[in-house]
Amino acid sequence: MNDLAPSHTTPVEWGDIEEPRVPQRLYALKDRDTFIVADSHGDVVGAADGLFHDDTRILSRWELLIGDRSPTLLSGAVSQDNVYFTSHGLIRAIPVPSGPMGPPGVVHLERKRFLWDERLYERIRVTSYNPEAIGLPLVFRFGADFRDMFEVRGAQRPARGRLHPPEPSERSVRFRYAGLDGLARQSVIAFSDEPLSLGADEAVFQISLDADECRELYVEVGVGPAEPPCRARFRAAAARARFAMRKRRRQGARLTTNGRLFNAWIDKSRSDLALLTTPMQTGPYPYAGIPWFSTCFGRDGIITAWQILWFEPELARGVLSYLAANQATEVSAFRDSEPGKIMHETRRGEMASLGEVPFGRYYGGVDTTPLFVALAGAYADRTGDFTQVEAWWPALERAAGWIAAQADRHPLGLLAYARGAESGLANQGWKDSGDSIFHADGRFPDGPIALVEVQGYAYAAYRTMAGLCERRGDAEAAEGWGARARALQAMVEERFWMPEQGFYGIALDGHGELCRVCGSNPGHLLFTGLPAAHRAEKMAERLLSSGFYSGWGLRTLSHDQARFNPMSYHNGSVWPHDTAITALGLSRYGERVGVVKLTSGLFEAATLLEMRLPELFCGFPRAAGESPVAYPVACLPQAWAAGAVFMLLQACLGLRVHGESSEVEIHNPTLPIGIDRLSLEGLVVGRSDIDLAFERQGNRVAVHSNSRGPRLRVSYS
Repeated sequence: MNDLAPSHTTPVEWGDIEEPRVPQRLYALKDRDTFIVADSHGDVVGAADGLFHDDTRILSRWELLIGDRSPTLLSGAVSQDNVYFTSHGLIRAIPVPSGPMGPPGVVHLERKRFLWDERLYERIRVTSYNPEAIGLPLVFRFGADFRDMFEVRGAQRPARGRLHPPEPSERSVRFRYAGLDGLARQSVIAFSDEPLSLGADEAVFQISLDADECRELYVEVGVGPAEPPCRARFRAAAARARFAMRKRRRQGARLTTNGRLFNAWIDKSRSDLALLTTPMQTGPYPYAGIPWFSTCFGRDGIITAWQILWFEPELARGVLSYLAANQATEVSAFRDSEPGKIMHETRRGEMASLGEVPFGRYYGGVDTTPLFVALAGAYADRTGDFTQVEAWWPALERAAGWIAAQADRHPLGLLAYARGAESGLANQGWKDSGDSIFHADGRFPDGPIALVEVQGYAYAAYRTMAGLCERRGDAEAAEGWGARARALQAMVEERFWMPEQGFYGIALDGHGELCRVCGSNPGHLLFTGLPAAHRAEKMAERLLSSGFYSGWGLRTLSHDQARFNPMSYHNGSVWPHDTAITALGLSRYGERVGVVKLTSGLFEAATLLEMRLPELFCGFPRAAGESPVAYPVACLPQAWAAGAVFMLLQACLGLRVHGESSEVEIHNPTLPIGIDRLSLEGLVVGRSDIDLAFERQGNRVAVHSNSRGPRLRVSYS
């Protein structure tokens, strides 16, 4: 006999067990400037979650209980098209009227929600599989703290506005907050049925269910009152939400492969981009990511638009139009603005309005302005839409003028940064965390800092201006911009190259000293076409080695460098967009085997991450049978992570579209591992479109077209 066994046992009732609630992953839905983040139950508990509108949390608690306990979670998930969140639960013990506790697991609880017209719609469906009638105490606990997004992220404020007491009525409760910025903010929770009791932070319903009966309760939450929730309103709004999402997902050419899982990755990525893309007066704009960056970011918007430009140029048009309309016109150290600069970030919350943070409209990104100019050039080449480019021309001239003026101030003619005020970002490239730029011995550099990839962006901007000026008939200006491009290229090759490493250093500091660190930054240099071919070949060898390649993607820092940390934000983690940009750069120089390797790594990561790549994940080396290690506060979804698959596919296919000449150019096409066929339908080229089919045939990928419109040029070497 086991000495540890009890001498007798006592039956344990389900109703006596308090089942532990394990931490759940978070799920997000979005509509325009409203989004919700909640756990697998569908609950909001007031941590980094909530219902947000205009960078303000208008619902900070939203829990559904059975009596005083959460239902047992069966599953929680967002639909493939990102319209619905659905949670399934079961109720462990139910009191039967005038009788003993009912059996566990006979009542199913479904919560289905979506956002439409910046309003939360939720349906709670309770289904009994019990042969007897039961009564069910359904309890909602709620609250609204009206915290600014930066407060939710951890910022401390010296003072806050006035939070009014909640105002319950018959079927609703209103929350109000008077901000220090003079704005009155409110949110309203409304129920379809009248609760048994409704207070400032709790609503209680007593649901009676006959044998095998189903009951539904509808709830809406928005910034103002509306008609009472009901089934008809829920269904009508759901239909509109599905239609709008379907329309956004169908923009651009259609991509399919013979791989079911690869298609799922493509579909989920398109759904994520559709979710994050927000209609503006200037056209569609992809918000950067949920929860922290659900707003317009210049750099993120440009990169995301560039990732899909080859098959969907309309997003680039919207991004460029918005950024041109919000170009800086004045000097402000606090906002890091100067005339001609392109916006880094915009916010609408109370702290931004009051100037407690500079991000109401912030220009502290050194790379956004040259990227803006370069994307305009890529858009012109892709579409041949020079009428639109002409509309942007004044903004392009101002942006290029700012780049040139900054370079003229630098002793070496480089584009460098130094923040205007202590409240701004210390590092102003895409790796904008405070510890991301350093010397080989680990010390931080003095400014102004000239990042290597930013010189590539400036080089691309100069070449864009040269090409556009030539087309406009201004030969003198074209030669001037071309001369700047050549001079900058020579300076980068001279001052950033490290012969002993076969690689470029990440930056020059304010003393002209090279930060001799091997980071992923020069991969972006390849993307712009600045490096000489023989140096690009050496870079490819280093980038595809185990120092950079984790098995899932490229680390932001090689593992043999100072400050390497696979769990850091920028010093050893893997960012999908960073890997994709480098892949397109490698493809530009004829590297295809490495591009397929990088594509396969990120695809295999996606298969283990529900087909949705996060903003970043940890840079630990890949281990057999294990998933990528998550970065705990990464945005999910994130726009340029979702766009990565499309840039990788362009890199594999070696595809470029020339709109003005109505030509599709394909050089040395390849396909991802395990994919033998890829079709591209409805690719708009100039004023017509083309369907393309790629098929693996032995060691070569053949290309077929059924269109007589655009000219197809395929080359192998």
